[in-house]
Amino acid sequence: MRFYFPDSQDLVSPTYDFIHDEYSPFRVRQRDDRYAHEVLDEKPYDGMLVSKAIVDGSVKGTGKYSESQRNRLYRLGVQKFFRLPEDVVTLGDCGAFNYVDEDQPPYTVEEVLDFYIGCGFQAGVSIDHVILAYDRDATEISAESEWKRRQSISLEFGDKFLAASQSYISEFEPVGAAQGWSPASYARSVKELQSMGYKRIALGGMVPLKTNDILECLHEIDNVRAPGTEIHLLGITRVEAMTEFARHGVTSLDSTSPFRQSFMDDRKNYHTDDDAYVAIRVPQVDGNPTLKRAILAGKVSGRDAVAAEREVLIALRGFDAGSHTADDALQALDEYESLCQAGSKKKSYIDRYARTLGDSPWRSCPCTLCTTLGVEIIIFRGTERNKRRGFHNLSVLERKMRKLN
Repeated sequence: MRFYFPDSQDLVSPTYDFIHDEYSPFRVRQRDDRYAHEVLDEKPYDGMLVSKAIVDGSVKGTGKYSESQRNRLYRLGVQKFFRLPEDVVTLGDCGAFNYVDEDQPPYTVEEVLDFYIGCGFQAGVSIDHVILAYDRDATEISAESEWKRRQSISLEFGDKFLAASQSYISEFEPVGAAQGWSPASYARSVKELQSMGYKRIALGGMVPLKTNDILECLHEIDNVRAPGTEIHLLGITRVEAMTEFARHGVTSLDSTSPFRQSFMDDRKNYHTDDDAYVAIRVPQVDGNPTLKRAILAGKVSGRDAVAAEREVLIALRGFDAGSHTADDALQALDEYESLCQAGSKKKSYIDRYARTLGDSPWRSCPCTLCTTLGVEIIIFRGTERNKRRGFHNLSVLERKMRKLN
């Protein structure tokens, strides 16, 4: 099974100064910064997924690419732009969640194919319209008209997309997008896409579903899936179910979840092969809104806050080097946490920090980032550390998937 990482222009600077928390004055982002596959010795994913909405924007506004980055992607092609190894494959899609509130998808088949073919993607997903509901018992008769309309739109675009893609002299692989609101409706989409001629089908709109719901849909799809038809799950990982997914024809999936958990999750920021740990939050004084308000209101001394922040970093680095104990680090963390919360009712992380420091999982991790960064990888503080921890999480996922394969 192949894992694709969806691009959102997530890079890190190899020259970032962690001691002084500053970038090199000579840094040029796209030229100098590095993607996950460039900073890890072992590739953290089998492929990259890039959405047209991220690159070109959608009805909600511009994408995450600057005009110069967009032009460079079209000029160089996806493989060279991302500096991808030859064995990392590419998949394009439309980014349907970016226009989910619209009455119709904002792109034409020609615009999407120009993006896929123009940028040199090896495969691309047809235009779809996400169905914002799931009711396992809803039939074709009882289903809401809006669900059926969106499914019909997706299938119509799928038919036009396949026909148009066949006019290109290219190794490009068209992937049909299936939308549904129940196991039966997903199966119906797959059946129709197969009848059009698709050999690979991406199931969309499943991100909110529970694993059992996804498996139920896959089981129903088995009743219509032709031998050789490959299934891709859009926005899904669910490591615990991957073996079962594979039994139902799933050969690839994509998700940002392991990466985003490094800085979005409340508890599972740092992943290991069989566990997850909370990262140690050491916000910069001038980057913590609660603390800044308390300082401006005169409730907290700015000098004391800066000193406490410094002491935490000294204690954590000392703990990693052996000159400080875990208790030293926890005491410094407790004092700084109290200042950062400044009388608010936010919960304390100290007990979880004790577990993180006690197990020190970064010390036994073989990935390039953990072996070179040490304790910095577990510190929740700014994008450079947080993204590197996200890259570490991707490497853990890839390791888990290799064991399953």
